[in-house]
Amino acid sequence: MEEPAAAARVRRRGRTTVLIATAAVLGVVAGTCAGYLIQADREPTELPSLSQPSLPQAEGNGPQPLSAAQDRRVRTDGDLRKLLIKRPGGARDITSAEGVDGWVGLDTYADGYTEPTAAYSTLIDDEFRRAAVTAWQTGGTHSVVIRLVQYRQEERLAARERVEGEQYGEAEYDTDSWAVPGTGDGMAYVRKQPENKAGYLPMYTAEAHAWRGDIAMQIFVNDSRPIAKAKIMDLAERQMERL
Repeated sequence: MEEPAAAARVRRRGRTTVLIATAAVLGVVAGTCAGYLIQADREPTELPSLSQPSLPQAEGNGPQPLSAAQDRRVRTDGDLRKLLIKRPGGARDITSAEGVDGWVGLDTYADGYTEPTAAYSTLIDDEFRRAAVTAWQTGGTHSVVIRLVQYRQEERLAARERVEGEQYGEAEYDTDSWAVPGTGDGMAYVRKQPENKAGYLPMYTAEAHAWRGDIAMQIFVNDSRPIAKAKIMDLAERQMERL
C-alpha cells in the first residue's frame, strides 16, 4: 500500500532531538546563573550617562534603486521579445511559422509536443506565463528557432524543471553534449544521426536548453548537413548573455 510509505517519509522528532533541546536550554540557564554569581562578588560599576553623543548621518537618502539596466526584473517583466538575439543579416525571417508577432500562445506551444493535451495540462500546472520566439532560415535547409518561455513560479522553480525535463529527453538520443558556460546546468546537444523521412532530405538537429530566473531558453537548429558544435554553442551563449 502507498500510505505507509508516504507516512514513513515524515519522521517523528525523536528522543535524541528532545534531549539536545533540553541540554541547550539547561546550558543557557546554567550560563545565566554563573553570570549572576560572578557579578555578585564584584564592586558595583558606575552606569554611563543616558545622554549619548549624536551620530553623524550618512550622506544621501539611503540606498539608491537599481537602474533598469541593472534590475533584471525590469527587463524580464517588459517586452520579452526584446531579449531575443537578432537574426543574422541576410537570413529570412520565419518567426510567423512559430507564433504571432513574436509571441507563442499556450495552445500553440503545447501543440509542439508529441502529446499536446498532456502538455497543455502540464504547462497549466507549471504556471506558464508567456513565450516569445524568433526564427530564421539561411540557405535552403538551415533553420534556427529560439524560444524564451516564462513561468510565474509562485509555487516552484518551473523554468528549471522544464529545462531538466528537456535535458532528460535528450538522453534518449545518441548525442554529443557540452555545458553552456555561465549557466550552471545549461546544456547544448548535437545529435549524431539525422532524422530520416520518406520524400525528405535527412535532417540533422542540435538543441540547447538553459534557464535563468523564471525564464527557460530553448534553441533548435536544423540542417540537412551535420551541425557544428560552435554553431549551437555560439547561439546559446549569446542568448543567455541577454538574460
